[in-house]
Amino acid sequence: MSKVDTDQYATPSNVWRLRTDAWEYLGYAAKQLPGMANPDTGANAVEKGLLDEVRRQLRFLESVETYWAVPGKAHVLELRTRIEEGDFAAALTLIETVTRGFTRFRHELDEKLTDPDPDAEPLDPAVPAIADRRPRFEVLVIDDVSETMREELIAEMAGQRRDSDAFTYQINVVPSLEDALIAVLLNPTIQACILRPGFTVPTRHRPSEDLRRFLDNLIDPGVSGYAPRKRILMLADNLNALRPELDLYLVADVSIEDLAGSSNKRFARLFRREESMELHLSLLGGVAARYKTPFFDAVQQHSRKPAAVFHALPISRGGSVVNSRWIKDMGEFYGMNLLHAETSATSGGLDSLLEPRSTIRDAQVLAARAFGARRSYFVTNGTSTANKIVHQSILAPGDVVIADRNCHKSHHYALMLAGAQVAYVDAYPLDEFSFYGAVPLKTLKFMLLDYRRAGRLDEVKMITLTNCTFDGIVYDVERVMEECLAIKPDLVFLWDEAWFAFAGFHPIYRRRTGMAAAATLEANFKDPAYIARAKAQRAALFDPATGEPADDEVWLSTRLLPDPEAARLRVYATQSTHKTLTALRQGSMIHVYDQDFSHLNEVTFKAAYMTHTSTSPNYQILASLDIGRRQAVLEGYELVQRQAYLAQSVAQMVARHPLLKKYFRVLSTCELIPEEYRETRRPMPLRDGISAMDEAWRTDEFVVDPSRLTLHIGNTGVDGDTFKHKYLMDLHGIQVNKTSRNTVLFMTNIGTSRSAVAYLIDVLVKLAEHFETERADMGPAALAACERRVAELVSTPPPLPDFSRFADRFRSGADTIDGDIRTAYFTTYKTGSCDYLMPRELAERVRAGDEVVSAGFVTPYPPGFPILVPGQVVTKDILSYMEALDTREIHGFDAALGYRIINDLPTEVSGA
Repeated sequence: MSKVDTDQYATPSNVWRLRTDAWEYLGYAAKQLPGMANPDTGANAVEKGLLDEVRRQLRFLESVETYWAVPGKAHVLELRTRIEEGDFAAALTLIETVTRGFTRFRHELDEKLTDPDPDAEPLDPAVPAIADRRPRFEVLVIDDVSETMREELIAEMAGQRRDSDAFTYQINVVPSLEDALIAVLLNPTIQACILRPGFTVPTRHRPSEDLRRFLDNLIDPGVSGYAPRKRILMLADNLNALRPELDLYLVADVSIEDLAGSSNKRFARLFRREESMELHLSLLGGVAARYKTPFFDAVQQHSRKPAAVFHALPISRGGSVVNSRWIKDMGEFYGMNLLHAETSATSGGLDSLLEPRSTIRDAQVLAARAFGARRSYFVTNGTSTANKIVHQSILAPGDVVIADRNCHKSHHYALMLAGAQVAYVDAYPLDEFSFYGAVPLKTLKFMLLDYRRAGRLDEVKMITLTNCTFDGIVYDVERVMEECLAIKPDLVFLWDEAWFAFAGFHPIYRRRTGMAAAATLEANFKDPAYIARAKAQRAALFDPATGEPADDEVWLSTRLLPDPEAARLRVYATQSTHKTLTALRQGSMIHVYDQDFSHLNEVTFKAAYMTHTSTSPNYQILASLDIGRRQAVLEGYELVQRQAYLAQSVAQMVARHPLLKKYFRVLSTCELIPEEYRETRRPMPLRDGISAMDEAWRTDEFVVDPSRLTLHIGNTGVDGDTFKHKYLMDLHGIQVNKTSRNTVLFMTNIGTSRSAVAYLIDVLVKLAEHFETERADMGPAALAACERRVAELVSTPPPLPDFSRFADRFRSGADTIDGDIRTAYFTTYKTGSCDYLMPRELAERVRAGDEVVSAGFVTPYPPGFPILVPGQVVTKDILSYMEALDTREIHGFDAALGYRIINDLPTEVSGA
């Protein structure tokens, strides 16, 4: 077994792997050491090296297990003693009590560390028995106490436990503020923190440079001089910033009444030291509140009740399946629980999605709390429908929407249905890889200023953007909203976070979500210092005599601050929960952070929700959204860290392996985000540590989600679509979603395992070997053809086309670019309004200077966004791009008939 690459201190992104590997290495070593008569004096160089490595791993585990209650540092010290004494059998027993837990419960330790002898006394009487399958968590106490007081505190809390408790927990104690922050970063099993006034500030350990930099950016440098009360509140704020899902409790001897008023938003409850039973019950109750799944529980209870169905749904209770002679295999495959859970009932503990009053309502309230929203709504037919609901609830015909042309097709259809005037903005292109990035902030500001200059700024209602993009480009959401609200303070923002539902459960990712950014801005708008800065800036941006704004160039070059008194936060996020969290397919959510929702949008939102939501929603999808939320708040932090790290491990292997790097390359941040949008220069920030990722995500206009890997495959001579279907899926069963001409997108998720990553790397090596062998066997002509194909794939194709323009008849005016997709779309309903042109004939008409107007949406897959929309003028750049496109699927284009175009009619048909 090879050595484990451990530093003195793990980082939050890799500690789960290093910790597991270290314990497993010790298990291997403990089996080898008994063969040595005297490892320190009589061993050969190999044996001596083995013992040296064991001691290095023990030093690593001592530093890490300080922040775990189980097995904890004491367990490591006991193991060290056994090894130094040469009692390797006892050492192996101590190790296996830990490694059995890794194997049995994925990565968590066993609920109990016991000797293998079932009749032996437990190593720690406070730890529950191995048969106890109750969910287990850890509680962190922050206080600088003696070892004796530490043991008394742990014993006192252990004495409060009852067999009837729904959960079980272990206590760990750390002495300082820095230790507390390190603990919640490294140990994801912590679900609650107990703050006691005696804690100190600095850690007595030596963190890695990476973790040290991260802490320095987080902690106020003057905290050591703070009064105890201020220090307590600052620690609570820091803990909340890192892990807002944690329950925080304050335990003090005196004056807790004085703290109650100022800390009620920080702490779940305040206690005096003698109230250990109440504290115990609160710890269980806090976790129970997050564990609760109102609708999932209701569906389970309903499925267990006897019932006679005189209603719709023959499959309910399995009635049409279990007695069938022909479809019994359905019940055998899906199981009777699913069939018993199928029902059309909305009573008896269940609820109506269209008018929730009980369990669905409660589940949505819990979802809002988990995702940092003011309101959340479940959607059972995907984020495509969620997008349509939001657009229809906000927009009236004629309202102007600034939309990323590269957004999902559901937005384009929703804008057509709403009758909005659409002003498309283009993302920066990545021509070499045949896909787009994201829309620069300067482009959005320029568009808003254009409307202000044209006297139409009041018509602009909404900005809709995709965060993160399919390819993992992430906006600085807070800055986008902040600067746009400085130009128009009542803008509504719709953030399509279909691929970003997981982001709310990691401290760095979270900052760039719509809900977290809205909460930050709301807090800023109440901050006197922020208010003063905004007031001073507005005085400089407007002429004091005339009230006229300064030149647009000044506004474009200034980091704008909105007027806190005028700005309204109206933020919506749509998420495909099923894409990145645990939920059944089509399970999605709408999250709302709208300060004006109750009096401006609640009625229209409900109407739009009714319009697009089925009266027969799938209860299993709804239940899965409920259970997925539970998982996210209880273990989301751990799982998100894991998915990001696993992706980075693939990237590092591709970069290091001599054969892999010959044929493949993982595109870096420097290749996916132009330099003008980055202040940092690191190719892969997370690879350099959490502080490097933190710096990039704080400062850069765009960042790349580290769990997305865009693999450049041009050197294989195989295009992305063929590579996906033939080489990955058909030959090896590896599923990927998106490809471009010369790239394949891989993304890890919270369900990705280390074995799956190892399999992917193994497959890529096999494919590289296949291409190597294939080329070695080629004759000169075949090799020349292969090299030409490679040259085509690594060269830059025709540039990605920008949005051309709407035909004049569908535009509002010459000064701005918005167009009426709805009118153009319904024009095609009139007999004789449309025709078809084959590509060659269409190209000839465009070259001749004719204005040819698209009659519908033309969407190639990939890249998956409309190249043409109804009412858009066809240009030679668009046709050149379509001609060079190498894809098998183009929606809206008929290979036999060609492109559908709008004829030049004397009259127009308004949208119906």
